[in-house]
Amino acid sequence: MAISDVSLTAGMRSNLLQLQGTAKLIDRTQERLSTGRQVNTALDNPTNFFASQAAQNRAADFSIRKDGMGEAIQNVKAADAGISAITALVSAAKGLTEAATGTSSTADRSTFAVQFNQIRSQIDTLASDSGYRGTNLLTGANLAVNFNENASATLTVNGFTGTSGGLGIGTATGNWSTASDITTAGNNLTTATDTLRSQSKTLAGNLNIITTRQNFTDQMIGTLQTGSDNLTLADMNNEGANMLMLQTRQSLGTTALSMSSQAAQSVLRLF
Repeated sequence: MAISDVSLTAGMRSNLLQLQGTAKLIDRTQERLSTGRQVNTALDNPTNFFASQAAQNRAADFSIRKDGMGEAIQNVKAADAGISAITALVSAAKGLTEAATGTSSTADRSTFAVQFNQIRSQIDTLASDSGYRGTNLLTGANLAVNFNENASATLTVNGFTGTSGGLGIGTATGNWSTASDITTAGNNLTTATDTLRSQSKTLAGNLNIITTRQNFTDQMIGTLQTGSDNLTLADMNNEGANMLMLQTRQSLGTTALSMSSQAAQSVLRLF
């Protein structure tokens, strides 16, 4: 039997409607208390809901870029470590040329030349081992770093060839039998050192830019997430007070409904 088929007094119908409204408010408040948000769906507040979603989506995009920046930093650090090691080897090779210049012994020069070629081989090995996750800035690869969500802000870290050949360090031939060969090798090492220092400075500048953008991205993510929360989060103290008041109202409404029904119950006294 439908509710409309039952005749209720005006007071009972009013109290019943009030109880139904209170029950809906309690359900809404319970949802807010359980989720911590006053806007859980677009039905609650379309403007705030979609604005919050847009901020959260942008924060997520920035988070992806932040991961990319972190990988780029490691790549630059790997290249810088390689440059430092290669610079040390070049310095050692420079010492060999100076030692060879200071002696006229063919046997000594031959020994120094063999050691020089060994160092040259190690320079090539270091350069090839200085990559990170498939990108090696010391073998001529470039690295593109995206800073914002639509990739309109980017930085390209240009690599260079840090091998012995790329640095102009030739093989010690003829066992350095002539002084001119040793002098040429020494000059090439000086040029290689200058190149390595210049490239290290360039990488340091790129690393500073990437680190600065990474810190900025952290701040932007925090700002966007806070803004999103401000649009949707509930005041838990206020919602807790609302729940207590609604429960009191529900109890009073039940009592009022009981009192309204007493008039109808008095009919039973006639029998």
